[in-house]
Amino acid sequence: MELESKILSREIQRVLYDTQKTLGTAESCTGGRIAEAIIAVPGASSYFKGSIVSYTNDIKEKLLHVDHQVLEEQTAVCEEVAKEMVAGAIQAMDVDFAVSATGIAGPGGGTAESPVGTIWIGVGDKHEIKTLLLTEDFGRDINLAIATNKALSLLLEFMKEKLGPKGE
Repeated sequence: MELESKILSREIQRVLYDTQKTLGTAESCTGGRIAEAIIAVPGASSYFKGSIVSYTNDIKEKLLHVDHQVLEEQTAVCEEVAKEMVAGAIQAMDVDFAVSATGIAGPGGGTAESPVGTIWIGVGDKHEIKTLLLTEDFGRDINLAIATNKALSLLLEFMKEKLGPKGE
């Protein structure tokens, strides 16, 4: 795991550790990398409940309650799916905050509408969900590392906005 992920994970811990607030992840293209980064910090079990790695659409539907029609009409690589994955993770794991990632890491699988490197990240709580779109292709490994760090960074920013810099 790279240094930036460890720094972000430590910051997430600093914000959440004493708050009684909880966190979960819903990951597709990142395959658990966001969760791996979060649990790399000792003591993460006090706030991290778990992850749903929903690599296929049927798992997105069954476990995260992503709308079948949205998947059919917009594909799994869209802002709405990233949002529904956050909402589904909050509900399924009964957590206060969740982060999601869905996209095309590469090297194949891209389309004209969603080329390789297109990754939607979602973060939120039960009241608000924010998203971020990544669109550049640096190769699979770098795409996944960037998505993981951007997800952690967006999550940290969102939690600080909701809880204050130290989880107050």
